[in-house]
Amino acid sequence: MTKAAEWQLALPLALCFVSLFLAPLLLLIGVSFFDDDKITQPGFGQWVKFFGDPFSYKVIADTLLLGVKTVCATVLLGYPLALVYLDAPPRLQKILIFVIVMPLLLSVVVRTFAWIVMLGREGVVNQLLLSLGIISEPLRLLQTELGLVISLTQIEMPLMLLPLISVMSRLDPDVPDASDALGASRWRTLFTVIVPLSMPGLVAGCLLVFASSTTAFISQTVIYLPLLIWQQSLVVFNWPFAAVASIALLVSVLTVVSALSWLGRRSSGHLQG
Repeated sequence: MTKAAEWQLALPLALCFVSLFLAPLLLLIGVSFFDDDKITQPGFGQWVKFFGDPFSYKVIADTLLLGVKTVCATVLLGYPLALVYLDAPPRLQKILIFVIVMPLLLSVVVRTFAWIVMLGREGVVNQLLLSLGIISEPLRLLQTELGLVISLTQIEMPLMLLPLISVMSRLDPDVPDASDALGASRWRTLFTVIVPLSMPGLVAGCLLVFASSTTAFISQTVIYLPLLIWQQSLVVFNWPFAAVASIALLVSVLTVVSALSWLGRRSSGHLQG
């Protein structure tokens, strides 16, 4: 296939990318350079207002920290589930894949209301803890960071498990057997053989979970950057300030994602070397 034919095949996708992503992004950047919410007075006032307020830095830090906590929770729960999937028979694997993918088939609104029922003062979690005698009064889980991390962990779990399972399924089963034959314990085989070989899938899952959780809008009470953007654009109607906050969110997330991607490439290079 000639170079011209390749460009012709890629042209529709390039036009779609420009129209759906690049053009709105350039418009967003242009709107941010206005001082007033009427978008009539050009200037850098909204940039000074956003980055001159310590509250903005706290919101950025809290948003990124929320993503890190969600990634840690999904890794701690998802990696054992991936190991269980690999050891399961083929029929059970099909059922597990359906259970893993099922959250993606549900509306975000449905999942959010389900967690409201689960985490409420009279919800399933509090009633179970009360019945077991672990707590003496209901815990406040809704409208808290802990509640957000719990709900986001369940919502984002498929994004961690699918790439992880995809990579781990292609691992040579003779490699762990060889480690066992050489006298390594199961824990040593896990941390020195299986985890390093599955690192590409783990890094890919971390990238997806972090990018999705930091941009998720599932709460209207705990202030994070997505909520701040929504308030400024649809409540206060200060579109330039919302544009600045959106760009700050985009740059912050891309910075962390780039760092994780670099670590993933570096770990893959060490394995191949």
